[in-house]
Amino acid sequence: MVVEAFPRVRLAGTEFDPVTEEEVVAQVRDALAGGRGGRVVTPNVDILRQASTDARVRAYLESADLVVADGMPLVWASRLSGTPLPERVAGSSLIWSLSAGLARDGRSIFLIGGTPGHPSGAERAALRLAADFPGLRVAGTLCPPHGFEQDPTVYADLVHNVVTAAPDLVFVGLGFPKQEQVVDRLRPHLPGTWFMGCGAAVNFVAGDIDRAPRWMQRTGLEWAHRLSAEPGRLASRYLKHDAPYAVKLLAQAARR
Repeated sequence: MVVEAFPRVRLAGTEFDPVTEEEVVAQVRDALAGGRGGRVVTPNVDILRQASTDARVRAYLESADLVVADGMPLVWASRLSGTPLPERVAGSSLIWSLSAGLARDGRSIFLIGGTPGHPSGAERAALRLAADFPGLRVAGTLCPPHGFEQDPTVYADLVHNVVTAAPDLVFVGLGFPKQEQVVDRLRPHLPGTWFMGCGAAVNFVAGDIDRAPRWMQRTGLEWAHRLSAEPGRLASRYLKHDAPYAVKLLAQAARR
């Protein structure tokens, strides 16, 4: 089921849904009310760059029911090309707004990811969401160990636990593309469930990582905040690969 309510906007070979965050929540709630599951993908510059050369990454985007732009450079490129996206829709915001929307319907979520510990990051994030949004049910949480995807038994247990819980929505915060691989494993077993790979959003909600101030989010500088927090992990990706790709994307959009 692909959402067809709005003509899609094409950027660098990927089609985006020109919807606001509020409209994403409304469409997910409507689909759940009709017994339909789906998948939300929130590509940023890095994911769009990977999709330009990697068929597996393109497949994740093409299989999604809602594709929204998690990055101001993508919004700027859409405006320059004459087919504007209405706003940035970040996974780190959607984890809050979708939880709020599902709480109004008395529905359930399942969180995967976060930092290990007792309680784990996923458990602490679930407790915070449940406290903030009365009516939201937590079907379960999992914080799989590093390298779990290499152990068939551990991976099978993860799938079994989520399928048995039968949640309405699953947030998978394991980083791209691992989280999308997990979603691929789960979707056939839960056709009435929605899924969203949410990157570091579970850590944000748990309070283990500070998100950038709102003014940096609005002005497209959230990447700088992340870079200052994790320079060793992100410097090469952001500065060597993503920044040149973003400049190229904007230049191509301006020419169009």
